[in-house]
Amino acid sequence: MVMVIIDGSTVRAFVSDEEAFNKSTDEAFEALDLDRNGVLSRSELRKACETFRLFETHFGEDVAPPPPDQVSALYDSIFEQFDCDRSGTVDAAEFRAELRKILLAIADGLGSAPIQVAVEDDGYNFLKKAADLEAEKIERAIGASS
Repeated sequence: MVMVIIDGSTVRAFVSDEEAFNKSTDEAFEALDLDRNGVLSRSELRKACETFRLFETHFGEDVAPPPPDQVSALYDSIFEQFDCDRSGTVDAAEFRAELRKILLAIADGLGSAPIQVAVEDDGYNFLKKAADLEAEKIERAIGASS
């Protein structure tokens, strides 16, 4: 776990950088596509969502998970959100488009006040990637002015 400082502009800049954003989403998509068939199934996307530990803790306190039918309904609704063309699978373009929407919604929620966030350093954390991209730009600017 690492700490990053971000605000809405950090996340928006990451999403706006097509090269960095597409590379990050493509890498995440490839890691989630366990059977390497070029699309995410309902079970592959569910496995990814389960890594977010949505039901395991609440502000660091373990909590009892909701009933299994509610958990399944949540994961189904997430899948349906990503499966824009209702094909029964999520392709890379759908995955990228939905992540873009999610990250822009996060950016709107963050606003302009910087906050410190604890994020997993697992290589697929988009908030960390946004902070890293901003840090790289700052380092390049400092190096160019030296």
